[in-house]
Amino acid sequence: MEDIFVARIMSTDLHTVTPETLVEDAAQVMLDNDIGSVIVVDDDGYLEGILTTTDFVDIVAQSHPKAETAVSRYMSTDLVTATAQQPIQEVADAMITYGIHHMPVVDETEGVIGVVTTTDLAAYLADIDVPTAL
Repeated sequence: MEDIFVARIMSTDLHTVTPETLVEDAAQVMLDNDIGSVIVVDDDGYLEGILTTTDFVDIVAQSHPKAETAVSRYMSTDLVTATAQQPIQEVADAMITYGIHHMPVVDETEGVIGVVTTTDLAAYLADIDVPTAL
């Protein structure tokens, strides 16, 4: 595989917030722009941090009082799936086309047998094993 530089693949259409932005407003920016993170910058535009969809898991888990809302209210149901014998290039193309980061792997007789994530694809490209713990 040919070596390419970060500049060739990086996104430059950044969506930023300040450290004082309310999480609800940051979430709305993410939803409106169909993005998984916002970059947190100071008043001069210098990097302060990043807020990702994963951070919202912590926000919900630690919220008090608990909302006690069923998963069915928010879960995605229009899913794109893969099979175990599908070429990885097809899976990567589909993930880009549909803007998804997790693709369930299904079998006609066994049902769901796995999931392919963007982390799995990055590890494959880097020719390393997926870390078992962070």
